[in-house]
Amino acid sequence: MIEKDLDKFRSITNSLLEAEKKEPVVKPIPAEQLLQVLDLGLEENGIEDEELYLKLQEVVMKTPRTATNQFFNQLFGGRKSKAVLGDLMSVILNNSMYTYKVAGPMVGIEKEILRKICNLIGYGEDADGTIAPGGSMSNFVAMVMARDAFKKDIRFTGVQDKLIVYTSADCHYSIAKNASLMGVGRDQVRFIPTNEKGVMLIDQLEKEIEKDKVDGYSPFFINVTAGTTVMGAFDPVEETAKIAKKHNLWLHVDGAYCGAVIFSNQYKHLVAGAEKADSFSVNAHKMLGTPVTCSIIVAKDKKYLSNSFAADAKYLYQTDGDDYNLGKTSIQCGRRNDALKFWTLWKSLGTEGLRNMVDHQFYLADVARDYIRNNPDYNLYSYDKSISVCFNYKGIPAEKLCTLLYKHAELMVGFGSFQEDEFVRFVTINADNGKEDIINFFKVLEDFVEKNKEELFNLNSINA
Repeated sequence: MIEKDLDKFRSITNSLLEAEKKEPVVKPIPAEQLLQVLDLGLEENGIEDEELYLKLQEVVMKTPRTATNQFFNQLFGGRKSKAVLGDLMSVILNNSMYTYKVAGPMVGIEKEILRKICNLIGYGEDADGTIAPGGSMSNFVAMVMARDAFKKDIRFTGVQDKLIVYTSADCHYSIAKNASLMGVGRDQVRFIPTNEKGVMLIDQLEKEIEKDKVDGYSPFFINVTAGTTVMGAFDPVEETAKIAKKHNLWLHVDGAYCGAVIFSNQYKHLVAGAEKADSFSVNAHKMLGTPVTCSIIVAKDKKYLSNSFAADAKYLYQTDGDDYNLGKTSIQCGRRNDALKFWTLWKSLGTEGLRNMVDHQFYLADVARDYIRNNPDYNLYSYDKSISVCFNYKGIPAEKLCTLLYKHAELMVGFGSFQEDEFVRFVTINADNGKEDIINFFKVLEDFVEKNKEELFNLNSINA
């Protein structure tokens, strides 16, 4: 049976690849019509294989296409074949990563990835990490380690102090969400203002810490962002590390979006001082082209991973030492093998190949900014050394333009806001793209505006 299903998998995949060439953006199904357009219902009795295959192919063909050269909507995109190969093999093998007994060589693969990431950051022999299900959970792991480092018994007695978190006003939303999940509370998150480029103001950070201490609160955690989700800004790690050391606070670098600059000789300076942080996260499924999800979180001292997440379970940990039983340092028990897909890509390209991917994305962003700066119909809102390119075209409201491009299946690109401005947020994170794909994006956008002037300049048309 598996052979037949794999043959059909290949057939459906080939059909999808052909469709992507002809129709890079699939026309969306209105959400309220989804269940009427597609047969998604689950019934008492099953269906025959051929009918199943047809229904599956129909669903696949109607699903948004994130690997094409006209997808710029999220902080991921493209399709690296060697990484896909590794991901498919992890599904076929179906190992869980909590013990060496059931994962075998896959434990070695994950540990090698973590070791190399630690080396690139500049961590020493005491460092280690884990792979988490996404950047939000990587930040959660860091925050839990910081909480437990603040008071060693807190994981037994619970949070009894008014613990305070500090982060950029433009940080990822998971920081506040995680504060509520871990018993700290959203009200104890201090959002530090940013400058005109979206970079956290360090002098304001220290003022907040000192004020909270005077007021009887307990500061314990500082988050800096390496690539904010809208502007792609980098908070200053080196300067923040000095403040963290002075006040004995845990420093975490949320590099989910752009932490992969650690691979680049040209752009690594954007996280200068990262080796002084207590923890660092990076999503391989973003700048490093690995299928979602593959989020890596490492700690400068591995003891904090064990202190926060190790638990005895004799029914589970029956062979080998703790260094090879990865469930002792992860938030999960059962955990899919997200390491193999990144390993196959890294093994194939080498560190140099990953470095070139990162550098290429910055090059593509330069191409986009140059185009915008040389065209008077555009307004640029973002800055150099970022792979987020924020702009508006001919004064058209960004939400309207992006929504109609999506509805008409022309382009998938999102919009964002910073301070008083709203704009198109165009990300050059797909390293499979070339200069011609970036220029084509703008040409498609311009042609669309020219052909749809009436709808675009009618302010009531966005929900039409």
